[in-house]
Amino acid sequence: MRKVELNRFRKLLETKRQVLLGDVDNLSKEALHRNRLEAAGDVSSMPTHMADLGTDNYEQEFTLNLIQTEQEALGDIEEALEKIDSGTYGQCENCSRPISKTRLKALPQARLCLECKREEEG
Repeated sequence: MRKVELNRFRKLLETKRQVLLGDVDNLSKEALHRNRLEAAGDVSSMPTHMADLGTDNYEQEFTLNLIQTEQEALGDIEEALEKIDSGTYGQCENCSRPISKTRLKALPQARLCLECKREEEG
């Protein structure tokens, strides 16, 4: 891959990394620093209904799962940036063939070519 193309993919990955870092930060604040009373605007000291607690727990777990997914994507982005530096970016980890530029434009942190990805999911 030419240096100009690698620089374009580096910028794309760095931009994606910044967006995900902001998302993770916002989700973390939402999941870990808000309680049910603050979320609902409830300032009374009345006992909480069990259904409300269940909903709160579900929402927090859902948000934590989103954070985990985005952190995994950040790890993939970091690996892709390292591959650019080492000269192995755009090479399938399974078959060593080049990953199509179309695939890399859609998913710049792709590890596998489309054929190997289909086989993996198959």
